[in-house]
Amino acid sequence: MNHPVRAPGEGLRADRVSLGIGGRLVLDGVTLATRPGETVGLLGPNGSGKSTLLRLLAGVLAPSAGAVTLDGRPLDRVGRRAVARRVATVQQQAHTQTELTVREVVALGRIPHRRSWTPMTPADLEAVARALERTGLADRADQSWHTLSGGERQRAQIARALAQEPGELLLDEPTNHLDIQYQLDLMELVTGLPVTTVIALHDLNLAAMYCDRLVVLREGRAVAGGTPSEVLTSELIGEVYGVPAEVTPGADGPVVRFLRRGAVPPGRADRS
Repeated sequence: MNHPVRAPGEGLRADRVSLGIGGRLVLDGVTLATRPGETVGLLGPNGSGKSTLLRLLAGVLAPSAGAVTLDGRPLDRVGRRAVARRVATVQQQAHTQTELTVREVVALGRIPHRRSWTPMTPADLEAVARALERTGLADRADQSWHTLSGGERQRAQIARALAQEPGELLLDEPTNHLDIQYQLDLMELVTGLPVTTVIALHDLNLAAMYCDRLVVLREGRAVAGGTPSEVLTSELIGEVYGVPAEVTPGADGPVVRFLRRGAVPPGRADRS
């Protein structure tokens, strides 16, 4: 994938960020620099720091060391409202007790662009309509959000994020609890968007198929980074996840096949 040239320091970047919570170092000196239009996958076991890194990138948390910058400026100097206009987030699962239509959920994405209690402008309405169309929800716009399936709810959350008209999109395990068809549909949608995306994933094969680059976290540290073919090896999977795996080339990137405990990946058996 070809990306526009961007000056050094531009875009969303975490530079050697660390964060301690409850006396424990959750992130330790992690660096992540995005390139325009690419999809970066965050991998690692539960508790490795993926969600925390996303919250730092979104400005929800502040690092205890290091800095998160947007176009070279620290997020706290950019301002929360300006960051909200530029950086959109999608959580694992969204819940609301309020009875909202799909259109109303998507319209929440326009809040950073509007003054409090002001009505939607024609530009707001157009942004919402575009987001609904892009996510295939235009025909569900007046339907209750609560009646949607899990995959449709995730698409509605992505539509809300798109209505913000962001340059960067952060997603935290968006495919969790979805059927395989919805997982693939969601990843096709996300990677086809004209934004820079950072996405935390558990599924290594989805990451290999859809991400331009991967960053692997373990116990709060970045232990590997690069293209899926460079990062996803049986050795790394064994070290980070503690499971044996066979990795073979595929048409859409490396293919990971997990092996039963005690099994030796073929490559290692050949060297023994």
